[in-house]
Amino acid sequence: MKSKAILGQAEVSQILAAARTEAQANQWAVTIAVVDDGGHPLALERLDGATPSSAYIATEKARTSALGRRESKGFEDMVNGGRFAFLSAPLLTSLEGGVPVIVDGQVIGAVGVSGVKAEQDAQVARAGAHTVG
Repeated sequence: MKSKAILGQAEVSQILAAARTEAQANQWAVTIAVVDDGGHPLALERLDGATPSSAYIATEKARTSALGRRESKGFEDMVNGGRFAFLSAPLLTSLEGGVPVIVDGQVIGAVGVSGVKAEQDAQVARAGAHTVG
């Protein structure tokens, strides 16, 4: 039987704190979502000034990254590269800003961020995701 790490509340808090610090250091009003490996929400934090729609988008970016087992940017690149059929895939967003949390080579969750430019969302998400593992 295999075993793998899971995200507990301590790790989720650590992820949120690191992502929040990165966003605030750059004065970016974003929403940060953390999900488990099945894409189920564990935490959501909408910073002051972040738009209401960013809460939905951040969650879907995280879910896409967890279920797809990679950064959501990979799916965005597929679509931008002409693979338009991928838009019908069951993943709900193909936008950059979802980053998997990987421990011992296994995806145990993901972080999604929305509110600023795509590469800035990803920067904040990576700051959170890379604190675990």
